[in-house]
Amino acid sequence: MSDTQLTGPLQRLMDELKKLPGVGARSAERIAFHLLKANRDDALALARSVTAVKDEIRPCSRCYNIADQELCHICRDGRRDQGQIIVVEQPKDLLSLEATGLVAGVYHVLMGHIAPLDGVEPSDLTIDALVKRVKSGEVREVVLATNPTVEGDATALHITSLLADMNVPVTRLARGIAPGSQIEFANRSMLEEAFRGRRGV
Repeated sequence: MSDTQLTGPLQRLMDELKKLPGVGARSAERIAFHLLKANRDDALALARSVTAVKDEIRPCSRCYNIADQELCHICRDGRRDQGQIIVVEQPKDLLSLEATGLVAGVYHVLMGHIAPLDGVEPSDLTIDALVKRVKSGEVREVVLATNPTVEGDATALHITSLLADMNVPVTRLARGIAPGSQIEFANRSMLEEAFRGRRGV
């Protein structure tokens, strides 16, 4: 790609595309010219999808998973075991665990992890909402599926201390997932081993 900049909407499109993760200048140029040549309806369908994501997607009022209604599709599913809550850091971690087909329970999405050096305190997460769910008396097990990182471990330890006197078993995924890695990058067999080998904390 040359250093010559295009003017107008095409350059603005490339500039916006370059802000996306994994999209460099060359990829942004290819995508922009693809959209320029694409059928108008196809290009506008993409634009409408982006707008819909920003306008219609919100956190589930119960578990904070992504949803387009008050409750996400998992919380609305009457077949799910409401007594088992799997705690994850982000919605993409939930998707990874769901792909294993092992989880019969429901989730709670923290929307991050405790990281004081980055200014993320427990109050910035959905931990209080999790504690309220456990206090409801319907929960039989809390599975901590935070990432096996320093921050993930610290978050799990904090949650464990908050739930310690609630008489609800708290387990943690086994180390089928290597310390320092991310759940979203784990393959199915690693997640299966971790989920089946979860232990008390």
